[in-house]
Amino acid sequence: MSNRRRPHEEDDGYERAYKKRRRVPENQELEDRFEVLIVKVGERSTTSLESHLDGLAKVLETDLATYRVKILRILTDCATKYPEKCCIYTTLVGLLNAKNYNFGGEFVELMVKTFKDALKNCQWNAARYALRFLADLVNCHVISTNSLLQLLENMLDASKEDGVPNVRKDWYVYAVLSCLPWVGRELYEKKEQALALLLLNIELYLNKRSKKHVAALQVWSSDKPHPQEEYLDCLWAQIVKLRQDNWTDHHIYRPYTVFDSRLSVALQHNLPNIILPPHHDSLIYPMPSVVFRMFDYTDCPEEPSISPLPGAHSIERFLIEEHLLQIIEMNYFERKDCATQLLKYNMKIPLEYCIVEIIFGELFRLPTPKYLEIFYGSVLIELCKMKPDTMPQVLAQATVILFMRIESMNTACFDRFVAWFAYHLSNFQFQWSWEDWESALKLDLEHPKPKFIHEVLNKCVRLSYHQRIKEIVPPQFAPLLPLKPEPHFKYNQEGGEHLPGFVYAQELINAIKKKQSSPNEIMAILNKIPSSSMDEDGADPINPLKIDVFTQVLLYLGSKSFSHSFAALSKFYKVLKEHIGHTEESQSYVLKSLFELWHDHQQMMAVLIDKMLKTQLLHCSSVANWIFSKEMQPEFTKLYVWEILHLTIKKMSKYVNRVGKELLDAKERLKHVSSESEEESDGEGGKKNEEKISEEVVEKIEEKLEAAQADQKNLFLIIFQRFIMILSEHLVRCDTDGVDFNTHWYKWTIGRLQQVLLAHHEQVQKYSSTLETLLFTQDLEPHILDVFHQFLALNA
Repeated sequence: MSNRRRPHEEDDGYERAYKKRRRVPENQELEDRFEVLIVKVGERSTTSLESHLDGLAKVLETDLATYRVKILRILTDCATKYPEKCCIYTTLVGLLNAKNYNFGGEFVELMVKTFKDALKNCQWNAARYALRFLADLVNCHVISTNSLLQLLENMLDASKEDGVPNVRKDWYVYAVLSCLPWVGRELYEKKEQALALLLLNIELYLNKRSKKHVAALQVWSSDKPHPQEEYLDCLWAQIVKLRQDNWTDHHIYRPYTVFDSRLSVALQHNLPNIILPPHHDSLIYPMPSVVFRMFDYTDCPEEPSISPLPGAHSIERFLIEEHLLQIIEMNYFERKDCATQLLKYNMKIPLEYCIVEIIFGELFRLPTPKYLEIFYGSVLIELCKMKPDTMPQVLAQATVILFMRIESMNTACFDRFVAWFAYHLSNFQFQWSWEDWESALKLDLEHPKPKFIHEVLNKCVRLSYHQRIKEIVPPQFAPLLPLKPEPHFKYNQEGGEHLPGFVYAQELINAIKKKQSSPNEIMAILNKIPSSSMDEDGADPINPLKIDVFTQVLLYLGSKSFSHSFAALSKFYKVLKEHIGHTEESQSYVLKSLFELWHDHQQMMAVLIDKMLKTQLLHCSSVANWIFSKEMQPEFTKLYVWEILHLTIKKMSKYVNRVGKELLDAKERLKHVSSESEEESDGEGGKKNEEKISEEVVEKIEEKLEAAQADQKNLFLIIFQRFIMILSEHLVRCDTDGVDFNTHWYKWTIGRLQQVLLAHHEQVQKYSSTLETLLFTQDLEPHILDVFHQFLALNA
């Protein structure tokens, strides 16, 4: 009996532990349920939104004592994650504040912290959403009007700071303006004079600010038929219109008006004095933008059940665009969800027109789109599948509008339009009413319209094959159809046997086709090729014929596919490296030979150059010099040339960034080693030796980074110097001949200069003072200098 366990003793071990563990999931389950209830509020429900909010407020109020921290966290997260439901959540917070004043105070404190953290961490959208939420809490009688006005005035003080970038001032003014549609009416009714003074200060700032950057960010250089307004100017015009309408909008749904009798008696909280984070050179502010406009109410068909498209200066237009952009921001990682949510937007407006305008506006955003270009194309395809009765027609109408206005389109946007249209056609059997564009055939081939068609067909060939595109396109468009993408091996063509390297080319082909051929055998054949020139010492550093024969033969034998070409380059890499060497002259011969072989296959050229840059067979500066060489003049305005230049610049930038990251990691490791050596007294000699080695490694990486940055600077100097030379020569020649300089060639070239500056603005900005000192001097032609000054104004 004495060894018999009592019942409770058996439970002391496993059973009690199990019960304790079981309690945690129950709490977790309830917390998860709160999260679902709060996040999903305002979505489809059998009850009205107001009763849903009222019921949820009562549920949360009951459990505030137990789950206060969790509820606070969920609500503050929702304030910035779901800005489209701002008024729903402010109403919920208002109802909870009316019942529990302390909870309301804690929430305001947490919301202020969220706002300050977002500013500190450069999370500009989150900061703007947090400010809007705080402003809307005034409508729910949670925050006092005076304290909000004080915050808005503090933010406007940032526009009066000296020695800070204009982009910082602009953002703070934009943040204040963008919250006024929500709180403007309340401020107007209770603090009319203070609001008027606030608006006056904004107007004074807007009138004196520089707008040099606007021309560089406009999709079209012409303001007809729709003005391309700078984003702050456009929002200001919309706020002025809202003010004229007594701060009344017809878009924002405000559920708190139903609970006004309960909310109006609640005690309000004062916002603390919020000190804005000071400017620091490491802070990155949002760049200015231009509001994209493609449609107005005349473009949309009239329907009795749908309101006309709001005007460009209507606040409703801003609110619609803001909401659609938020949907894209929340769903950009999944195209189907994004398209579904966009079509669910429940407003009686010409929704398809608004969506298409917003997507094209984001695709054409300068200097670069926010997301990958293919994302916008894939969403448009999903929208056409989901709304086949209306969306394809709206998209076709948009394409026609873009094509009609293409003459004044920004060059970078032209490239994106080409890429999107070809991609879109590839998903719909390349069907298009080409006959409608037949008038373009009568224009000069350098005119944007025929050039657009030619470049689109070129991209279509990449996405399909030449014969198919040839059969689809009407016969009259044959002059714009690209040639069949095939190699032109000069040693196999008619008369090739008379070329100097013919015998050696045939010998090389036979040797390489023997799969047992070694690099030494190939070297022996190449060494037989006589040189056409000797230097002063009788040495033969560069043999153009040898480089030409080997490059042509190697790439021709690998011409079956990209993979075959890569395999050929890989197998004979050492031979190529030895004969190409490290001089730009020898690398220029490789590029010339590559162009001779593949001039009808633009994609192959781009891919092979990319591969040669990766394997360091070519230097970035060699590619840049080749693009601006006389041999490439006939190709200069073709899109693939600039595709190659941009991938070259990106390759260099990635390398610099990689070495920079490597240096930061090495310094971090060195710091870690140093702290360990200080803490440990044992093994001191070993630690010192390890630290010494680490310091040497860091020094080597620093030297490597300096060399990489010097190469990057040199690359930009080469590119911009060549731009300046060819543009200056053109302007002088036109002035001498007494002809108009503003030719199609000039427009393409000045557009490409602007494109390079904008597309790589982060890298170019680092060397802007050097460029200004050496190249973009005050005595330069004003037309060229103006493009550089527009670029500088972006971050001024």
